[in-house]
Amino acid sequence: MTRTIDRDDLERLAIGAGILGTGGGGNPYLGKLHARRLLDQGLTITVVPASDVPDDALVTTVGSIGAPVVSNERPKQGEEFLVSLRALEKHLGREITHVTCAEIGGSNSMSPMIVAAQANLPVVDGDGMGRAFPELQMDTFMIYGIDPTPAVISDPRGHVAIFDKLDDPTTLERYARTVTVQMGGSAGAAGPAMSGRAMKRVLIRDTITLAIEIGDAALKARATHADPVDAVLGVAGGQRLFRGKIVDVDRRLVGGFARGELAVDGIGPNDGETLKIDFQNENLIARTGKGEILAVVPDLICIVDAETAEPITTELLRYGLRIEVLGIPAPEALKSEAAMRYVGPAAFGYKDVAFVPLPGHFANNPNAFDLDAAMSHLASRSCGSPVVR
Repeated sequence: MTRTIDRDDLERLAIGAGILGTGGGGNPYLGKLHARRLLDQGLTITVVPASDVPDDALVTTVGSIGAPVVSNERPKQGEEFLVSLRALEKHLGREITHVTCAEIGGSNSMSPMIVAAQANLPVVDGDGMGRAFPELQMDTFMIYGIDPTPAVISDPRGHVAIFDKLDDPTTLERYARTVTVQMGGSAGAAGPAMSGRAMKRVLIRDTITLAIEIGDAALKARATHADPVDAVLGVAGGQRLFRGKIVDVDRRLVGGFARGELAVDGIGPNDGETLKIDFQNENLIARTGKGEILAVVPDLICIVDAETAEPITTELLRYGLRIEVLGIPAPEALKSEAAMRYVGPAAFGYKDVAFVPLPGHFANNPNAFDLDAAMSHLASRSCGSPVVR
């Protein structure tokens, strides 16, 4: 169903996307304020279901690349996404007809909303992760065969870098990350470009609606003095992993990423226990003091305020916060053998950690992604059959 986004939707989206961001994707707050200002100027934001997008449409993702902590210290100029979009159109010699989220997590949920208002384009309801990940190759577009280039990044001064022909998305990540560091550690990005037909094959659908529904559940629970954490899990699926107080945060900026470790002392049902969480922009693995792994990527490890379920991103972690750690099953698209190469534990250096999926389904919906169609397309590429972008 087509949806016109209003100020209340943006508030709900910020909460839901912050939770789905698993600590990364950037804090949605500044993006929410920017999108609100555009609405106040009389511009509109329209979200459409993937099924309504014509097969011959030209779709691209827009978002930020870089370390979230940099985005907080140096807010966006405001047109980085639009500049990147226009540069991509000029390079392709075609106009983009739709935009969508590279990742629904964090502030990158707001990026297409901003461009939609600025360029008067519809946003497709979905994304390539169902969460946030730190690197460009870690989305369903790249995993399931969309060409990674052309892609564009731009900085607050309007400087543009175009990556024209790179066959390997991991190489694109390495090159784009290096340029982003030189741009100050954060940039706006557009790409890849894909047909409507291809987008429908690789998109995790309806995640914008999901994020809004998660935020709505949290706000209604707060208003009625119900448990917001239970309300969030009722929509997102998943379970409580740990309740505690943050006692230490080791966070550093390395190679364009916020990397570190969080230490938590248990309270309530976890009194006397400890938990450690490793992160690289996003939370990657949660282990008890006894070495038990409670959850690991690609499953979602989400940190929220214990009383309000307000999401807490990695750059906002600090001593003394009372938190709940939630575990939400990853979308099926991220749990295939093809996806494990890019987003499984070994892709983050955990060579000896087996992925044991959390029980249940992402958003209680196993059909958010057509895995059979995506895998069939990958097989056709490997056999040398003609490819439709």
